[in-house]
Amino acid sequence: MGLEIFERGELPRWARVRQRLYDQELGDVAAAVAAAFADPTVDAAVRPGARVAIGAGSRGIDRYAQVVAAVVAEVRRRGGEPFIFPAMGSHGGATADGQREVLAQYGVTEAGAGAPVRASMDTVCLGEVLGGVPVYCDRLAATEADVIVPVNRVKPHTDFHGEIESGLFKMIAIGMGKQKGADTFHAEGFDRFPQLIPAVARHSLAHLPIAFGVALVENGLGRLALVEALPAGRMEQREKELLAQARAWMARLPGERIDVLVLDRLGKDISGIGADSNVINRYYTGPLLLPPAIQRIVVRDLTDATEGNASGLGQADVALRRAVARIDPLVTYMNCITAKTPEGARQPLAVENDRQALFVALACCVRAVPERAAIVRALDTKHLDTLLVSEPLLPALLQGGRVTMLEDPRPIAFDRDGMFVD
Repeated sequence: MGLEIFERGELPRWARVRQRLYDQELGDVAAAVAAAFADPTVDAAVRPGARVAIGAGSRGIDRYAQVVAAVVAEVRRRGGEPFIFPAMGSHGGATADGQREVLAQYGVTEAGAGAPVRASMDTVCLGEVLGGVPVYCDRLAATEADVIVPVNRVKPHTDFHGEIESGLFKMIAIGMGKQKGADTFHAEGFDRFPQLIPAVARHSLAHLPIAFGVALVENGLGRLALVEALPAGRMEQREKELLAQARAWMARLPGERIDVLVLDRLGKDISGIGADSNVINRYYTGPLLLPPAIQRIVVRDLTDATEGNASGLGQADVALRRAVARIDPLVTYMNCITAKTPEGARQPLAVENDRQALFVALACCVRAVPERAAIVRALDTKHLDTLLVSEPLLPALLQGGRVTMLEDPRPIAFDRDGMFVD
């Protein structure tokens, strides 16, 4: 007898539902970037012949390649000579080729963007802040550019909270510091990030030619909703405001309690720790005291774009073996060691198929009877507009009009291999 011993009881039916999320989005990305560059301070920052280093990150941002290409086009329109450099800390296995490949996965290439991609892990030290914390920057950007332009999404961070979290300041403070800078930064601990990120970014702004940055904010559907160029002098205050906007727009799971959350995929292109802790209300140290409270999490697969980086899989309780089989230990360990979170690489219970995963997860719950279990299935933590929700949850979720049903409830069905019948 194997794990089938836990396949007891009848599962509830579930139904596909849709959440009403903030859905306003940009149509013409190039036009939005051009409008952002029309700011007088930004427009004057790029002079003919100026070498412009455009910092590109490693997150799965909507239409990111289009944004970077549009930034390149605006720089060229003003007579600048742009090049793109990876600003992603230790990602890509902490190698220049690996970081170049990460950008290529997102469509950021010389052919697509219209500017060379110059990758190096070499850094220069710009000094120290807060009593001895060194500040590093990519050598190419620091020594071979007349203007530096970071391009990044502003959003709530998964590991800490403050007035500034993920965004331009974080890219400047950590991403542009490459592996050496990211490792040094994370060695201080996440509890210091709310003070360190502004301090390091301010120091970098004072010692580097960062004239402005291009900030991006996504809507509740993970689609680009705002593009804004932030001049260096206004960057800090405006990023605080954009973070509040991003937090208000971001998608969350509905309801107060979920017994088992099933995520079809996890990856760095979804969240820095694979599955956004602001959505699953869980971190390595334990649950976050926000609704919905989630007892157990199942992960079915890794994304292709994460390229084996399973950082954050340690948040899950159960995973399919196919997900575990796709882990690249080198890139995963490099990321987790640099971030000082080895727990992110811990492996959950690994099972063969969806049927086992669901019943094992339910068996790990307290006060949960299979036929009355609160089960939610989502594509990932970034795309939460359409969900599969078990019938016991439906009455509460349908109240208020935020959630609507797209179909009548149907059995949770599996094929002969024990995989969900979609």
